Amino acid sequence: MVTAASEEEAPYAIFLGCLGAAIAIIFTTLGASYGTAVSGIGIASMAVNRPEMIMKSIIPVVMAGIIAIYGLVVAVLIAGSIGDEYTVQTSYAHLGAGLSVGLPGLTAGIAIGIAGDAGVRGTAEQPRLFVGMILILIFAEVLALYGLIVAIYLYTKL
Repeated sequence: MVTAASEEEAPYAIFLGCLGAAIAIIFTTLGASYGTAVSGIGIASMAVNRPEMIMKSIIPVVMAGIIAIYGLVVAVLIAGSIGDEYTVQTSYAHLGAGLSVGLPGLTAGIAIGIAGDAGVRGTAEQPRLFVGMILILIFAEVLALYGLIVAIYLYTKL
């Protein structure tokens, strides 16, 4: 017979919490690695003609890497709270937190990669485009930051 106490501490609660932590880190690192790879290709092709601009053009790679840190923070928070008294309600909140940082991190990484690639190539041809590239990258990065804010709010909710 299933009681209310056993339902609150169901065995699958820990699985859902671990799934939330895994989703947080997996999707954000997928986004970060895609953003790094795509913008890195742009940097490499730009550096053939303008090697002096390599350090100035590394900004998209750094911004893509920051997204993975967002997922790492949430995954560590979730994993650190999993224990013997882990309830189903908390596990659902932690699964939601993992999803809310992971999926925006993935899409922001894709956006940073595409915008960074085009921005680096454009800046090599016309240096005045640098400020515009930075603004577009900031707008893409803030999408992942929104997900981090929601994830932390969900984490602290229960």
